[in-house]
Amino acid sequence: MRPLIARRPAGHTALPAAHDPAPSKLSYRVTRLWLTPIFRKALNIGLPLFVLFAAVSWYLSDDSRIDGLFEAASEIRREIENRPEFRVNVLGIDGAGEDVTEEVRAALALDLPMSSFDLDLDELRGRLEALPTVRAADLRIQSGGYLAVRIDEREPAALWLTHEGLSIIDEEGHFIAGFGTRELPAPLPLLGGEGANDAVPEALALIRAAAPLGARVHGLVRMGERRWDVVLSNGTRILLPETGAYAALDRVLALHDMGEILSRDVTVVDLRNPGRLTVRLTDAALVELRRIRSLTADGTNGDERG
Repeated sequence: MRPLIARRPAGHTALPAAHDPAPSKLSYRVTRLWLTPIFRKALNIGLPLFVLFAAVSWYLSDDSRIDGLFEAASEIRREIENRPEFRVNVLGIDGAGEDVTEEVRAALALDLPMSSFDLDLDELRGRLEALPTVRAADLRIQSGGYLAVRIDEREPAALWLTHEGLSIIDEEGHFIAGFGTRELPAPLPLLGGEGANDAVPEALALIRAAAPLGARVHGLVRMGERRWDVVLSNGTRILLPETGAYAALDRVLALHDMGEILSRDVTVVDLRNPGRLTVRLTDAALVELRRIRSLTADGTNGDERG
């Protein structure tokens, strides 16, 4: 038997093929990428940045354009720095004497008026604190174009005699100036010996303790960088111990009050041994003492013979 074949009615047209709703592979992948947050951020942010970077790179590829930018920036900066409100016109120095003020001005070496942007206050402070006469300095730019400089000056406390000569030092032992290079407000105590500058507070305290002797105290000498000798104007030396120097000095002052021991023919009063006081006489006093002892001895022998 022949298979039955359906036949279209005459005059009936064929229907077109139905449209497939499924997306293509490319469309699917693009849609998936667009739904990814990282891709959207990269496209929305990265692409404009890339375009901007490319444009800037192209613009800066010309050296003349770069030079023009730097010149314009420099001109803007100069205009700002030279404005009147940023200029320093006056320098004021407080806390320093006349001599130190001149040293400060010379160290700063400022050509006023000048822009405050050209002033490095830290560098200027370093210059001033490098001066022997300056302990500390403070610099501030105030309104009205005023540069205020406040100086903490080192005050002379003693004269220090070394092999190199006589120097002025402060209470901390810092060198201030050579003797004779500046005017002193008052006579200063004299210190000698190596290491004396490292023990100035102790020396000044001993000088104050020896105040009852008045002008008889000529100065102090540091011995072995560990103890002091008090030198009197008549040449007598009081040898103080390494420890207990104040108590030993008080002991000598008490003996002097009772018997004027420091006014006699004494060259050395040795107190280095806490349990014993040793006195060294002058040569003339020793001769006189020997003469008195010999007379005493002769008188005693004569009495024994009689």
